[in-house]
Amino acid sequence: MKNPTRRAWLGLARDLLALAAASFVLISPVQAAGGGSGTGAKPTLSTKDFDFYLTGNSTDRSPSQPTSQMTVLMGGGLDVDQAFKDMIAKAGGSATNKIDVVVIRASGADGYNPYLFTMDGVDSVETLVIKTPNGANDPKVTSVMLGADVLFIAGGDQWSYIGQWNQTSVEAIIRTVLLPKNVPIGGTSAGLAVLGAVDFSAQYGTITSSDALSNPYHRRLTLDDTFLETIPKLQNTIVDAHLVSRDRMGRLVTFLARMIKDGMPWSAARAIGVDEGTAVVIDGDIATVRANSGGTGAAYFLQLPQDPGTSLIVKPKTPLEVSSVQVDKLTQAAGGHFDMVNWLRNGGGSTYSLYVQRGVLYGPGNNPY
Repeated sequence: MKNPTRRAWLGLARDLLALAAASFVLISPVQAAGGGSGTGAKPTLSTKDFDFYLTGNSTDRSPSQPTSQMTVLMGGGLDVDQAFKDMIAKAGGSATNKIDVVVIRASGADGYNPYLFTMDGVDSVETLVIKTPNGANDPKVTSVMLGADVLFIAGGDQWSYIGQWNQTSVEAIIRTVLLPKNVPIGGTSAGLAVLGAVDFSAQYGTITSSDALSNPYHRRLTLDDTFLETIPKLQNTIVDAHLVSRDRMGRLVTFLARMIKDGMPWSAARAIGVDEGTAVVIDGDIATVRANSGGTGAAYFLQLPQDPGTSLIVKPKTPLEVSSVQVDKLTQAAGGHFDMVNWLRNGGGSTYSLYVQRGVLYGPGNNPY
């Protein structure tokens, strides 16, 4: 075979550049929004305990306080534009009245700053990468969080959040200042996972559906009910992201069964699963599903029926048995909404049942979700 000529190498280089350019076009700012690498900009302030990135105006804004709480559960993957716009609008952000968005995370950088700063009604985006418990108690971190008109918890590792932020100023500010002021709060992926009253903490790493179903007391199935357990309308609720793409319905059902076995009343225990590229926007008592244009993701609201005939076997080293799990499935395309107080679907969507037999999840049709 002859060695490639200079012209051939140049042609190959042009092809590679074209491919790279095409790939760049396919990765929109929305997809890259929460990326851990960020923009490459240096932090506005950096310490061993936290990094701080500011985009926009450093002057604190003081919009009117919302009359009710908004919580956004984003399922990971592609960020949902409209869900962020809903939070900004709820906080009073508009063309004439701009607000401050604060993003908190334990790793990564300023990936959300340029994406959110371009949205109407935003005066500044401030990202705090809080790396240690000392950082979570730092006066600068406290000051930035106290000025949040919208708070968003990025993706990452939920055990970093629980392990490093629990019983610190970060948690105290959210519970005692931001929630009473009805500051809209959201999270994606791991940031979603810590918003429920009960969290899958991932203390010893993640767990697959098959491992959870085969042993509900698996070493890696760790639940926490101490961190941010007071988010309105998520009492007695566990939430999970990446539901279909990472095959997590089985583990979500197992989480729900464990909550009941560990002492939560059947009538109270609830679970919500959210697909990637999808968000559940809870505004007051009502939840609505949001997705980007063309998105087909869904949200799933789970509860065990209060039927005397419903059986539940949850034992260590024993495959899970659940005779019935009620699922309400909502998509943006189907319309409808969900009453979080009465746990009731209204309008579009569907309701069906799942069951678990000898550690295997079953449901209607070929797709149990």
